Amino acid sequence: MTVHRFEQTIGGRTYLIEVMPVSNRWRAQLLRAPGVPSAMMPFYGPTPDEAAQLLTEWLSLAHRRHSPVETAS
Repeated sequence: MTVHRFEQTIGGRTYLIEVMPVSNRWRAQLLRAPGVPSAMMPFYGPTPDEAAQLLTEWLSLAHRRHSPVETAS
């Protein structure tokens, strides 16, 4: 089985993304530590890069929504 791994830094935190083939598409998910469950849903795309990009975009959006908002002085 072909597995691709990507490392992305979002909001100062490093995420390891693992992408593997599923039928005729690619599934991206956060790389899990052995024995640690993940509640994160996978993201699917037609290529490994696109699947990883979809997950990266979602993580970026989630990070922006939970980051403190800076106010102008």
